[in-house]
Amino acid sequence: MKTFFPKLAIAALPIICLLIPAGAMAQGGGPALVELGEAEMVSMTPTMRVAGTVISRSDAHLSAEVEGRLQMVADVGTMVEEGDEVAEIEDTSLRLRARELEAEVTRATSSLQFLQAELRRSEQMAERNLTSATEIERIRSERDVATSDLAVATTRLEQTQDQLERTRIRAPFPGVVVARQAQAGERVSVGDRVVRMVNPQSLEVVARAPLDYFGFVRPGDTLAFVIGEREMEGRLRQVVSVGDEQNHVFEMRLDVDDPLPVGQTVRVTIPTADIREVLAVPRDALVLRGDGTSIFIVDEDNKARRIRVSTGIGSGEMIEVRGPVQEGDRVVIRGNERLRPGQDVRIRES
Repeated sequence: MKTFFPKLAIAALPIICLLIPAGAMAQGGGPALVELGEAEMVSMTPTMRVAGTVISRSDAHLSAEVEGRLQMVADVGTMVEEGDEVAEIEDTSLRLRARELEAEVTRATSSLQFLQAELRRSEQMAERNLTSATEIERIRSERDVATSDLAVATTRLEQTQDQLERTRIRAPFPGVVVARQAQAGERVSVGDRVVRMVNPQSLEVVARAPLDYFGFVRPGDTLAFVIGEREMEGRLRQVVSVGDEQNHVFEMRLDVDDPLPVGQTVRVTIPTADIREVLAVPRDALVLRGDGTSIFIVDEDNKARRIRVSTGIGSGEMIEVRGPVQEGDRVVIRGNERLRPGQDVRIRES
């Protein structure tokens, strides 16, 4: 019996063939083009990520050291060098007080000079028995009192001059004014905050981790940290091993050389165990499907074998795998998305 097909169906066959994707035809039996990596034994350390924050090592709230009315406060964003003025307090009363004390110092100095000269004359006259010992003692006593008066007046003048200098609030380090906590025209008392300064060039990362992992980090270690998609490194400068009943954590401080915004949140990677040897493959070798995680191994006949694996610790581009995998096995790292078990492969140089 002959089989007849409708003419319309026969005519549509070329069109249907054209609509079949090239990838689907390749899956039908053609060799798949892949790139290979290798399973290898590597030294790895189990790690975890903890939260951290970028801070400035020079971050200060500058306060008034004398009472008075603010005449000037630097604008937010002002860049200053060490010693530059960032605020100024009215100093009229202090300048007047300093002039008064300068006059007292001058008067005390003149009185002392007179009594010193008088004492020398009296001592010379005593050598010729022209004055009494009592008179000499009186003059010497007055001379000592004048010396004390001069010392007191000089000290008061120096104190006033020091207060005058403190009417100028100066930057203790180079940096930028990030906040005005008082405005020009306001009256401030001793200890009132006026400006906040930060040095954006002196940065560090502060992070806290569970005390259980304290023994696996040491000052001088290089730790990786992540900001968004950007991975960086910092030298562990200090470890503070102090916890309490509420917070069983220790603190780490990492030096940072790259320019980062103060207050930026980061994730710091720390070791949680000692280094060990593991069998690892490139991360791109992992195939994640609904039935689990697997990799494709290419055998000597260039055929793909799918191997079920479980993953462990990772480091960089490599990740630990557990399963029927051996060191030196060739694993597919490109082209494994549509690869089928037993399919022939054609190897492309990476």
